[in-house]
Amino acid sequence: MNVRNASFIAAIVLIALAGCSPNERRAGITLSGTDAAWPADWRFVDATKEIQIQMHTPYLIPHSITIWCAEVDGDLYVGASAPTTKHWPGWVDRDPNVRLSIDGKIYAARLVPLDDADTTAKVRAAYATKYQLNADAGAATGEVRYWHVVAPAA
Repeated sequence: MNVRNASFIAAIVLIALAGCSPNERRAGITLSGTDAAWPADWRFVDATKEIQIQMHTPYLIPHSITIWCAEVDGDLYVGASAPTTKHWPGWVDRDPNVRLSIDGKIYAARLVPLDDADTTAKVRAAYATKYQLNADAGAATGEVRYWHVVAPAA
């Protein structure tokens, strides 16, 4: 293979990776959409079943996935089922600064681990209502982990 062909193939691969947004079946690299201002209230996500989240990896390549979300009292929360079997919760622990894509709008955000039992119960109930789940699913076994989505540090 000559240098011209190798350069062409490398360029095609980079373009494909750069435009690789996640969907419900596969992870992606980057998110696409329009940057949006931080909302005063997240109640509008009640009508949205899935959102995309992009986090930083130790490999210096962004990683984005499709996840569920829930709103409680105007605040946004995201969760991970089976968090010990997935890489992204650990990546968020190392760098909590993420980007969210919701209905074509991109929000810079920071994820704060949820450790308050009362708030966790409210979030679990909001997920159960929104996605028709058992409200106690994963509660006792720690099979679900939640984060509060907050504005990024200035």
